[in-house]
Amino acid sequence: MYFISLLEPWEPSPVLVALFVATALLYARGARRIPVTFARQAAFWTGLVLFYAALHTRLDYYAEHQFFIHRLQHLVLHHLAPLVLMSSYPGNVLRAGLGLNARRVLRRQQRTRAARIAAAVLLNPSVISLAFVVSVVFWLIPSVQFVAMLDWRLYTLMNWTVAASGLLYWWMLLDHRRSPPSRTRPGVRVLSPVITMTPQILVGAIIAFSSQDLYPIFTLCGRAFTSIPPVLDQSLGGLIMWVPAAVLEAIGAMMALRHMMRLSASAPRRNVVAVTASTGSATV
Repeated sequence: MYFISLLEPWEPSPVLVALFVATALLYARGARRIPVTFARQAAFWTGLVLFYAALHTRLDYYAEHQFFIHRLQHLVLHHLAPLVLMSSYPGNVLRAGLGLNARRVLRRQQRTRAARIAAAVLLNPSVISLAFVVSVVFWLIPSVQFVAMLDWRLYTLMNWTVAASGLLYWWMLLDHRRSPPSRTRPGVRVLSPVITMTPQILVGAIIAFSSQDLYPIFTLCGRAFTSIPPVLDQSLGGLIMWVPAAVLEAIGAMMALRHMMRLSASAPRRNVVAVTASTGSATV
C-alpha cells in the first residue's frame, strides 16, 4: 500500500496529465501505423514513465523537502528520462500518429517565416547547449532556489525548463543523421558533452564540498528526512549532480561517437556510388 501511495501526485496537475495522455495516445497510434522495433518502443515508454514519476508522483513532495531528492528529480528530468526517450527516436512515430489533415497543417506551419526564424534560434546547437547548462546552474543560485521553492509558479517553471532543455539537448546529441540535414556536425555532437558537463561538475563539486548550508529553504520548509544533517544532504545533492550526471553525458557521447563512426564508414561507399554514376553517365 505504501508503494501505491508513492504513485499519488503530490500536487495534481490536469494539464500535465492531459499532456502525458495525449503523447501516449499519439505514440501508440503511430506505432500501429509504421513499423517500430520493440527496443525503440521500450525506450520511449520507459522515458515517458520516468518523466511522469519525476513530475507527478509523491516524489515531488520529497523533492520539495530534501535537497538530494531535488537533485535526483532534476537528474531524471534533465538527463536520464530525455536520454532514454530520445534514444527511441520518437519523431517519425509521433508524426505518424497525427491524422493526415493535422500533418498537412503542421507542414504548412513549418514553412512559415515565423516558424523558420523560431527554429533557427531555438534549434541552434549553441543555444541548445547553453540552455542545457543554464537551466541547471541558474536554479542552483541560492537566492533563486530560495524563491523558486516558495512560489509554486516558479517551481513549476523550473521543472519545465529543466525537462524542456534536456529534451532538446538529447535530441540534438543523439541525432544520427549527417549535417545537413542535421543542424549539428557529428564531431560536434561527440565533443558537446565534454563542454556541457564541465560547468555542471564544477558547480556540483562546489556544492558537495561546501561546509556552509547554501540552501536553508529546505530546513525552513521542513526536511523529509530529519536524520540527515543539512550539510550531508547538500553534499549528497552535489555528488548526484557531479557523478551520475557526468556518467550519463559520457554515455551520450559514446552513442554520438557510434553514430559518427557509422557515418564515416558509409561515406566511402557513397562516394564510390556517386563517382560510378557520374562516370556511367559520361560514357553514355
